[in-house]
Amino acid sequence: MKHPGWVWMDGELRSARVATVSVASHALHYGSSVFEGIRVYATPSGPAVLGLREHLRRFLRSAHVFKLQIPYDEEQLAFAVIATLAANELDAAYVRPIAFRGAGSFHLDGRRHPVHVSVLAFPWGEYLGEDTIEQGVDVVITSWRRPAPGSYPLLAKVGGNYVASQLIAMEARDRGAHEGIALDANGMVSEGSGENVFAVVDGTVYTPPVSCSILDGITRRFVMQLLAELGEPVREAAIPREMLEVADEIFLTGTAAEITPVRSLDGRPVSGGRRGPLTTRLQRAFYAIVQGDVPDRFGWLSPAGRPRLMRVAGAVEAYG
Repeated sequence: MKHPGWVWMDGELRSARVATVSVASHALHYGSSVFEGIRVYATPSGPAVLGLREHLRRFLRSAHVFKLQIPYDEEQLAFAVIATLAANELDAAYVRPIAFRGAGSFHLDGRRHPVHVSVLAFPWGEYLGEDTIEQGVDVVITSWRRPAPGSYPLLAKVGGNYVASQLIAMEARDRGAHEGIALDANGMVSEGSGENVFAVVDGTVYTPPVSCSILDGITRRFVMQLLAELGEPVREAAIPREMLEVADEIFLTGTAAEITPVRSLDGRPVSGGRRGPLTTRLQRAFYAIVQGDVPDRFGWLSPAGRPRLMRVAGAVEAYG
């Protein structure tokens, strides 16, 4: 992964070399941050941001739930994303807005700490490995469970929540798989370490509801729109583990993972060990929109124009 040259931080674009934080930051010790992951696609009309408004609204809502006061509104954050893309001269990228509590005391209630906001942007290909979008991934059911509702604010994208996701991902890799799927506190299918799960069983598409300790993914919502258009409406229902074991197709969705087929579950082939026919149709419809090959009939994309930038003493000032 190529690191960014310029980072938007606390209202200005700075060289990544000087966009640093204190080792005493509350977020470093206690996970007191909220963040988003956003994809930018190169299209014939220029770079386009997928789900910009949806991601920024969730970013602000996550902060609200976590009692973290972000000193910027949605419009200012949208401009920060576009300015960061322009400063790094990126037409296709992964963007990571993050807000976090900085240095102060080591009291667990960090609401008196300063809040810092940053936006990173950098090129990033297939999240789960080269060629996995076509070839699929090997997945295992991990021993780690997603927290029960009421344990953490699971619909908020809070940094500290991702301790469980790290353990899921590490166990999967230790078992020779690309990714792990966790069950919820009741033993029903929840999600991957960073993706939502869909399963096709006897011609019906299923996905766990938010009550199964999932993050309500932006890409998950977009995929459900596409499936409805393709005549394949989704049933949001609690899924027992064994439904995955008999599924005709399984695929994962997320901003980073996009739409990734599962080719094996716990060492057993899914869909003959290859990408299934519905997953293939869904991917083609998705990429046709985000890459600008067909009109954006759902309004998913925001054009990323080029704001005027002026470098001043190691920082960059951006103008609309």
